[in-house]
Amino acid sequence: MTSTRLLDPADAPALLEIAREDLDFFAPWEPLHDDQWLTEAAQLEVIGEKLEQHRLGLALPHVVIDDGEVVGRITLNNVVRGAFQSCSVGYFIRSAANGRGHATSAVRQMLATAFGELGLHRVEAGTLLHNAASQRVLERNGFVRFGLAPQYLRIDGRWQDHVLFQVLNPAMP
Repeated sequence: MTSTRLLDPADAPALLEIAREDLDFFAPWEPLHDDQWLTEAAQLEVIGEKLEQHRLGLALPHVVIDDGEVVGRITLNNVVRGAFQSCSVGYFIRSAANGRGHATSAVRQMLATAFGELGLHRVEAGTLLHNAASQRVLERNGFVRFGLAPQYLRIDGRWQDHVLFQVLNPAMP
């Protein structure tokens, strides 16, 4: 059964293992990383940054768990309050656990938190044009396509277009 929980510095070894094992698998979907990325120190740095954002109320970083094992990460990023009440979601699942519904379940759980505990109005996500699997995850969770962002993110060494999706809190008028 898939669950999520707050990211912890103790997750660094598991996240490093995923980064090492899936370097080629993730390459088409991620920014380029330097050689330091594949060190525990780099993973601890990322965890520290995410937890600081969490402390400031700007993010909710979780790991995705299956049978007690970390299989990925999911984060509500760029939480904006005031009139916007919105955030974005990003996630990854290791290749060995891919295609088993973990991403769909983790997104569903994070939406419940975003719309419940956090009281947000909207969650946004972006995918590369050809990332059909991630688009299916979003659509299964009620996200609808609302736009195209040209040259949105520098992924795999070049600026790439992204399809933008959003889902609105069904409890808010």
